Amino acid sequence: METIPEGTVLDRRTLNRSLLARQSLLGRVRASAEEMIEGLVGLQAQEPPDPYVALWSRIEDFAPRELSAMLEERRAVRMSLLRWTVHLVTARDCMALRPVVQGVIERRLLGQFRRQLAGLDLAEVAEAGRLLLQDGPLSASRLGDALRERWPDRERLPLSLAVTARVPTVQPPPRGLWRTPGAALQTPADRWLGRDFDFAAGSAPDAAVLRYLAAFGPASVRDVAVWSGLSGVRAVVDRLRPGLRVYRDEKGTELYDVPGAPFPGPGVEAPPRFLPQYDNIALSHADRARIMPRNPYAEAPLPGSGGNRGFFLHDGFVGGLWRIETARGAALLHVLPYGPLDAGARDAVAAEGARLLEFAVPETTAREVRFTG
Repeated sequence: METIPEGTVLDRRTLNRSLLARQSLLGRVRASAEEMIEGLVGLQAQEPPDPYVALWSRIEDFAPRELSAMLEERRAVRMSLLRWTVHLVTARDCMALRPVVQGVIERRLLGQFRRQLAGLDLAEVAEAGRLLLQDGPLSASRLGDALRERWPDRERLPLSLAVTARVPTVQPPPRGLWRTPGAALQTPADRWLGRDFDFAAGSAPDAAVLRYLAAFGPASVRDVAVWSGLSGVRAVVDRLRPGLRVYRDEKGTELYDVPGAPFPGPGVEAPPRFLPQYDNIALSHADRARIMPRNPYAEAPLPGSGGNRGFFLHDGFVGGLWRIETARGAALLHVLPYGPLDAGARDAVAAEGARLLEFAVPETTAREVRFTG
């Protein structure tokens, strides 16, 4: 790994290779699922299978059962967290990170439902919801219906979200288990884990920002804000600045980093990797030039926009989209490149795609990788 002096202007490929190294995407590594999840500061997990694909692409010989066991044993949880989106985190990080973003979640609740919640005592709504959840996990709709018995003139969705925004909840198994259907029910996180949140002492974001830089840096103030949803990031970075390394990107933007972070060099080879559509590697920077191609097809959706199963990396950058279709014992991986691939790149992507099919649908008797578009 290279050592880069402070003040250096970091080009796009240098930032790309550093990001891939921190994300364990230059080569699969020997690590436990727990170590990887904490190293990445959680995995975005709106779609239950996504964390499994994310870990498979990063961990050598990853076994899905390892992650399922963590959920069943309450060592990992699925919960609303960064940017008020569903993340899979360890039990430790559930307790550590939720107080940091609690204010973000409450602000976003009011940003979306201020009119529907106007005039309500939200603390009272939250307490009523917590009491309802003491009897067992509930879906958002069931929780909302129960709350409407007390507030019949209100809509059920804003009521239920007012509860889960103020009362940290998790989605208990079977939701999130490998290839196991399960409804998205909610139950209080402190009760599920047998631990109490410390919202007063745990709300300082400094440690979380340092972990972000270790996993996604070097990064700007705006990058940190996009990843976390936090306001006031400039003050946090200024407070941490004496212990950080400072660089610039090609636009002149200051980038901050933790000491000792990897810089493998812009010429290091980056193998193809298939990632879920909401993987944080593509969603955690204000300027996504370090991971996105310069000219993706205008009509093709970007990672995280829905409508596809995932995206793949080619030469370290997002090279296109993918989805798996199964029927009658056969599995077809559709690969939609953003641009032309030469024969060698096409073969490498196809080989990695075949490995993805073997992992994701091992029971199929026929598997095919097909390039489209």
